[in-house]
Order: sequence, then C-alpha cells, then structure tokens
Amino acid sequence: MRVSSQWKDYTLLDCSDGERLERWGKVTLVRPDPQVIWKTPKTHPLWKKADAVYHRSQSGGGHWEMRAQLPDRWTVEYKDLRFHVRTMGFKHTGVFPEQAVNWDFVSELIRRAGRRVRVLNLFAYTGAATVSALRAGAEVVHVDASRGMVQWAKENAQLCGVADRPVRWIVDDCIKFVRREIRRGNRYDVLIMDPPSYGRGPGGEVWKLENEVYGFVELCRDVLSDEPLAVLLNSYTTGLSPAVMQYILGSVLCPALGGQTQSDEIGLPVQSSGLVLPCGATSIWHR
Repeated sequence: MRVSSQWKDYTLLDCSDGERLERWGKVTLVRPDPQVIWKTPKTHPLWKKADAVYHRSQSGGGHWEMRAQLPDRWTVEYKDLRFHVRTMGFKHTGVFPEQAVNWDFVSELIRRAGRRVRVLNLFAYTGAATVSALRAGAEVVHVDASRGMVQWAKENAQLCGVADRPVRWIVDDCIKFVRREIRRGNRYDVLIMDPPSYGRGPGGEVWKLENEVYGFVELCRDVLSDEPLAVLLNSYTTGLSPAVMQYILGSVLCPALGGQTQSDEIGLPVQSSGLVLPCGATSIWHR
C-alpha cells in the first residue's frame, strides 16, 4: 500500500465502527467511512470532543452536527501547498488527503522530465492535483462538471501562488471535453483521472464507473502526446480491485504505447493504532 504519511495539517487520529476521527488543522471531525468495519474501543478523548460529527441518514445523505462554532472554511497545508477546506454535504471536506502520494508522484515526474509537460486533470474537483502540477512547472487543463468545484480550485490556486501559471479552468462533461480535444489536435503528456463511482454531467449525463471506465480509457488514449509520461486512474468504487483497474490501463495503453502498469491501494496512517486505513486505489501507466 502507498501511504500518505507526510501531512502536518491532517491526522487520522483513530477509526472504529464505521467512523473516522480526524484533525484538519485545528478542527477535529468525525466522518463515516464504510471501510471501517472493526469495532475497537473508542478510547481517544476527542471522540467525545470533536468539533463536528457527520451523521448518515437511512434514506441517503446525512447532516453535520456542529458541536463548536466553525468557520465557513479554513486552510490546511501540505508541504508547499495550501487548500481551503469546509464541512460539505455528503460528509466531504474538499480534499482527499490520501491523494497526496499521487500529487508527489506527478510532481516528481514533471520535475524530472526536463521539458515542457502538459497535464490534463479530469474530474478534477477542488484542484489539489492541479495546483501541485502547476507548482512543479507543468501546464495544466483542469476539467470538472461542477462550476462550484472549479471556482474552489481557482481559490486554491490563489492560495498556492500559482494562479498566474499556465492553467485553463474548464466546466464541462469530461467525456465531451476529451472528444473535442482529440478533434482539435490537443495532446497531453500526463493524464490524471479521478472519476466518481456515480455522477451526472452538467447536461444530466449519467456516469457509472464500472460501465464507462474501459471505454473512457480507450477514448483518452487518443488525447495523449507522442511521448506521454503517465496516466493515473483513481478508483473509490467498492468491488473494483486495483488489479482490475491496472488491467484496463495495461490492455488499452501498453499495446499502443509500450510502458508498464502498476496499481495499489492508497491509504492513511492511523495515529492511535499504527495501522493504515485503505482509502481507494490508484492504477498507473508510465514509460
């Protein structure tokens, strides 16, 4: 497992009985996590003193129970990056801290390339991977179907001091955008894909990962440059193993481009136990 262990402003303090106890800067949150099926004793004192707890609803969704007065948003740092976070619907905060291992991987790839690197970040959310790639010196196209998420990503770019670097912010359905880029002849050296398990585009387009991902990877092959560096495919879908996603990348990309694939779970260290909580998987094709 690849572990995001270099955070200073995020700590997974404990996890038990379907919940995480986390510190985000100076704020402590309790959030649900379906991977946490063990029921170890919740002895950490902050379980009872968390600033906010997210409660799931039996009918779907849920709500935050605010136990302290929290700001509308606050800032957390990872190395030389800064991000706004907030308590959002569906338990989220705007940052997936386990993805830091992928930000580091892509940043190092860009710095070692010794040439201009163009990055296409699809399903790009609040832009953590985008600002990381910009900081490393890449040109980035950031695509997400949510106008609010793209605006949030722009704010994170301002926080990181990279808003003036070569970046395009696109609000669009990712499949439609890639098709247009292929027709335009635009090509990219690094492709980052963080697709949801299920979602809808701005025009009501339905996305279900297990039905769409193979065809989408096939489509994205044609938006890669003549000398691509890497393709990253993230998955949070229960039942899709890292090996399945790796096989998809390998079967689509290796015959045409050579290279090799790898895959693994990504995770977060648990302070109280020393264990690592699995938090999804990343499959990577690279030269």
